[in-house]
Amino acid sequence: MEFGNHTSLRFLLSSVNVLLFLIVAMNLSPNASAARFLSNETDQIALLEFKNKISDPNGVLNSWNHSLHHCQWPGITCDARHQRVTILNLPGKSLFGTISPHVGNLSFLKFFYLEENQFHGDIPQEVGRLLRLRFLNLSSNILTGEIPVNLSHCSELRALSLIRNKLEGRISTELGSLKKLETLQLAVNNLTGEIPSTIGNLSSIKQLSFTFNNLEGNLPEEISLLTTLFFLAMGSNKLTGQVPSTLCNITNLYVLNLSSNNFQGDVTHSLRNCQSLQMLFISQNNFSGSVSPQIFGSYISPTILDLSHNSLSGSLPLEVGKLENIQQLVVSSNKFSGEVPSTLGDCSSMQYLDMQSNLFNGTLPPALASLKGIQFLDLSHNNFSGQIPRDINRLVFLKFLDISYNDLEGEIPTDGVFTNASQIRLVGNSKLCGGIPELQLPSCLVKRKKKGKRLLVLVIPLVLIVILVISVTFFLYHFLHKKRDKSVKESLMMSSDPIEKILRISYHELYRATEGFSSTNLIGSGSFGVVYKGKLDQHQDKEVAVKVLDLQKNGASKSFEAECKALRSIRHRNLLSLLTYCSSIDTKGNEFKALVYEYIQNGSLDMWLHSELAEATRSRNLDLLQRINIAVNVASGLDYLHNHYEVTIVHCDLKPSNILLDNDLIAHVGDFGLAKLLPRTADIDSETLILSKKLPAYGMGLQVSTEGDVYSFGILLLEMFTGRRPTDDAFVDGLDLHNYVKMALPEQVLKIVDPSLLSSEAEENKVVLQAASEDEETNHGKRAVEMNDGDIKSSSDETNNVQKCLILILKVGLGCSQKSPMDRIDMKEVTRELHFIRDAYLGVRNR
Repeated sequence: MEFGNHTSLRFLLSSVNVLLFLIVAMNLSPNASAARFLSNETDQIALLEFKNKISDPNGVLNSWNHSLHHCQWPGITCDARHQRVTILNLPGKSLFGTISPHVGNLSFLKFFYLEENQFHGDIPQEVGRLLRLRFLNLSSNILTGEIPVNLSHCSELRALSLIRNKLEGRISTELGSLKKLETLQLAVNNLTGEIPSTIGNLSSIKQLSFTFNNLEGNLPEEISLLTTLFFLAMGSNKLTGQVPSTLCNITNLYVLNLSSNNFQGDVTHSLRNCQSLQMLFISQNNFSGSVSPQIFGSYISPTILDLSHNSLSGSLPLEVGKLENIQQLVVSSNKFSGEVPSTLGDCSSMQYLDMQSNLFNGTLPPALASLKGIQFLDLSHNNFSGQIPRDINRLVFLKFLDISYNDLEGEIPTDGVFTNASQIRLVGNSKLCGGIPELQLPSCLVKRKKKGKRLLVLVIPLVLIVILVISVTFFLYHFLHKKRDKSVKESLMMSSDPIEKILRISYHELYRATEGFSSTNLIGSGSFGVVYKGKLDQHQDKEVAVKVLDLQKNGASKSFEAECKALRSIRHRNLLSLLTYCSSIDTKGNEFKALVYEYIQNGSLDMWLHSELAEATRSRNLDLLQRINIAVNVASGLDYLHNHYEVTIVHCDLKPSNILLDNDLIAHVGDFGLAKLLPRTADIDSETLILSKKLPAYGMGLQVSTEGDVYSFGILLLEMFTGRRPTDDAFVDGLDLHNYVKMALPEQVLKIVDPSLLSSEAEENKVVLQAASEDEETNHGKRAVEMNDGDIKSSSDETNNVQKCLILILKVGLGCSQKSPMDRIDMKEVTRELHFIRDAYLGVRNR
């Protein structure tokens, strides 16, 4: 009986415990839901208060209201678990106003991007309450006041960019407590005072940019403690003293900009052991002394050295020839003397050499002719003597030569760069003569008299022979001349109308197709006109894109002819097809020209990579395989233009906005308004030269050539896989998209690629591998630990495969975007490489 009583008692107590648990759970559950509701309500209120402080001329925030959940508002991203705001992303939206203090209530915010707007006033102190914040970018606004001290509370901060504002005051010492900070950009402001020594506590920092401020004092010795730093820019301030001798303890230092300050002392002593330095800018300081051979012998492979506008003296060491990878060497406006070392000719990658305004003497070294890739050469304002080396005319890439104000003599060559008076400077050399007539220099009379006496003896006997021969050859010449004229005329007739093979359409048909060129059908605009969507009723309502040229714009007519000529017989699945054209008179009696293309429904690649729609709608993002396919498509189209069409066609304007995607996300290269047709074997003539300002994507090259398209494709490839435009605000002080990627490969590749292209599995693996400390990430980490060994290995393998694929693709982009055209790979090889990468990636995925 006692045993039965005990059993009944235990059962009763167990039942009571279960009942109590259920009661507590029922009471707690509404509280938890209520807490979550209140948290979401807090985020929504904070965002609406943020909206109330700004004007929005483009209506970007029109849908920010109670009719739509705030997690679906443009520019807002929430986490899936808590539905809390984690990303506020509104760059370049023309927003005007102040930043509301209520943003401090977005307690889950990790990414805060407001760059390239017109926000003014102070940065609210409440930003310091965002304890989960990782990335803060307020650059290119009109913000004033001081940098909030309590930003130091944001201990998870990885990147802080405040460049191009009007911020004042000192850099607070508290910023040194941000142990996880990797990028600190404060350039182009009005900051004053000294750089705090606590900057040396930023143990994870990689990029430090304080250029164009009013900072004073010395460069702190503590900067030498930043072992992860690879980019240091302090140019255009009022810094003084000597450069710390321990600076080169930063073994990964890649870019160093100290230009336009008041530094002094022996620069060689301070920088002699910088083993990894690739770009050095120390111009416009008070550095003095001679340049020791060590400064050249210690570097591994620098590409840019700017030592100009200092007081450096002595001769240029022979060791300058060890700089085999140097592309730009600037030593102008110093006190260098002696002869230019012949070893300078060993700098085979040199493209830009500026030695003006020194005390160099002796003859111009023949070794200069060994600089095969040189494009800019300035030796002016020195004491050079003797003649101009004739081999200089063999420098086929040389676009500018300045040898003015020396003591040169003799005859000027008449070939190579010397054929264009606008590309050479010779003034201040009174003993030079000859050259092309445009130079207006005296003839080399002495030589001509001696030559004249010899020629006179030869010419007189030959005159009689010529008279006899001319009568015999006249009829033959006349016959051949007529035949050639006929051939030329036929050729001109064939090429004079570049659109003869394309059917013409009338103005009225296009008027009907676009509903009177209605603004509702306007789908885009370009350099030379606007584009309408239309339907051709005589062709089963076929949807087309109608590009109407604005003939008032300079170059519009040439653009029309260029596109017609380039596309008249091209048929390739990755090139936009020109269906027809119109050259007529509109209803007002004005000349009218339009081009009609197939309509590609999915918009441009630029829209997919950068548009607000792509940011707001996850389905608009391109994954890794889709981007690889697009890269293969574009490469195939360019390869066809360069190598497989009847003439070589150079696109000249390759960029994401000129690449259209159809319903299957197949890429079509369009907008051939700047295209040039080149003969396959003939040299490019002078008419095809074009300034780099018109074709900035051509890098260091000035000639229209296939290498220019290759450069543009390389930059396009880097933009596609990093998500960064080449004009990104982060690219300052000598850093560009090419070098940004180059510095990250191969170990840091996952940190620079566009996060949206990674699959959700790869993104999770990336989080695990990087051992993030967020609450959600901790939970992810726990789940990963709970997986079995096989799952973990599979996840790791997938991440490694994605990483390898990205490295290979970005290396192709780097190979295409080399500064020197001679170093770029051609599109045939690019296409082959991309096919190989895609096949390898698909093979791994399908295993």
